[in-house]
Formats: sequence, C-alpha cells, structure tokens
Amino acid sequence: QVQLVESGGGLVQPGGSLRLSCAASINIFSINVMGWYRQAPGKQRELVAALPNFGDPNYADSVKGRFTISRDSAKDTVYLQMNSLKSEDTAVYYCNADYIGGMTWGQGTQVTVSS
Repeated sequence: QVQLVESGGGLVQPGGSLRLSCAASINIFSINVMGWYRQAPGKQRELVAALPNFGDPNYADSVKGRFTISRDSAKDTVYLQMNSLKSEDTAVYYCNADYIGGMTWGQGTQVTVSS
C-alpha cells in the first residue's frame, strides 16, 4: 500500500508563494502519474497539476505559468511550487498517486490566500 504525506500548506498573502511537498512510501518512478488536486469549499475537487513518470507535466489553465510540479526521486517526493498566489487558489490540496495495482490519496493540506 502506497502512503502519501503532504506538507507545506499555510496562510499567504496574495502574490506570495508556497511550496507543497508530497512524500511517497515507495520510489515514485514506480508510480505512473503523480498529481496535485485541490478542493475549495462548495466546489468539486479539480486537477491542478500532473506529472507522468514518462511524459510532460500537465496543468490546469487557471494555474499555468504560476505553478510548477516537480519531483526528487532520491527523496521519493513530488513538489508543487505555487507562485503569484491568488485568493481563488484557496483550497485543500491533495496529492495523488496512480500506480500499477491501485491509486492513493494523501490527507490534504490547507492553502489559504488572504490579505
């Protein structure tokens, strides 16, 4: 069973930056796709960014040019660098791993963008 632990959320002012981390319990190259999702109050969970083991990253239109997904294979960790944050980025952010044999979600980390 793959375990995912998110960290790095918090309160930031508009225009600020945060970096989210997602640590996996297995080598992340054993995972087909790692991604970040978010869910704001009263809204459905949406894909923010996805990073296939082989292939280019994908981003939601709303975050293109502001967010960057990356990985550190030595640490079995995927990151989401969030720059130029806006109030509409406020949500609980979830890490997701799609791998052979299953799929796992992290517990989520709160990101609040407010002045």
